[in-house]
Amino acid sequence: MEATEQTQQIVRLVDDVLGPEVIGMYLHGSAVLGGLRPASDLDVLVITRRGMDGPERRALLDGLFPLSGSAHAARPVELTVVVQSEVRPWRYPPAGDFLYGEWMRDELAAGGPPQPEPMPDLALLLTMVLAGDHPLAGPTPARVLDPVPHADLVRASVAGIPGLLHDLDDDTRNVVLTLARVWTTLATGEIRTKDAAADWALGRLPPEHRPVLRHARDLYLNRRYSEESWSDELRARVRPHVDQVLAGIDGLTPR
Repeated sequence: MEATEQTQQIVRLVDDVLGPEVIGMYLHGSAVLGGLRPASDLDVLVITRRGMDGPERRALLDGLFPLSGSAHAARPVELTVVVQSEVRPWRYPPAGDFLYGEWMRDELAAGGPPQPEPMPDLALLLTMVLAGDHPLAGPTPARVLDPVPHADLVRASVAGIPGLLHDLDDDTRNVVLTLARVWTTLATGEIRTKDAAADWALGRLPPEHRPVLRHARDLYLNRRYSEESWSDELRARVRPHVDQVLAGIDGLTPR
């Protein structure tokens, strides 16, 4: 399925389920900031007037299952629903109303639709939505969302690090690239694409710590997850590389 067609189907699904409760829908992530890569998700943010009820949650989840993932010849979808009053006026940590990601498929299929919960990384997501400025429905994001203070970008970035480290062995490519982006964001105040963040970090790493990030960047640009491979030599360098990046992040984190 082409990304444009997939996006249109997501917009129709959200409109069918939530209708006039939708304030706006926004494409973000790689599709807007740097171009879709072989393994990129299709990232969509929905801003609503109120929280969803149980039947709406079930209908949205059931509609997303056949629209997401390689089993359906489609890109993985990450769809986030946020009630506007939870993020405007802005406050930290923000709460999300609904989150679907392909990595959650089995859990959601077994446990039912996602429920509202605190989502600190909405600080990053909303900043990317504002920067990307790509409405799928409704007004421009600047008319719907408040800007996120840099201090909260830092807090949200750092808050996600323990979860990233937990996934290091199973999701090495993404963890390495995301840590590079955290470092870049703290240093520059910008949320860059994963490959651009890697380029920034590569210029600041000692030579012995560059091969891991260079390989992760090349995988991101050129390979699907099913095509990913790491040599034993590179695997052995992953943790020392991560420790070096964490030291850079720590040096920029307010006490």
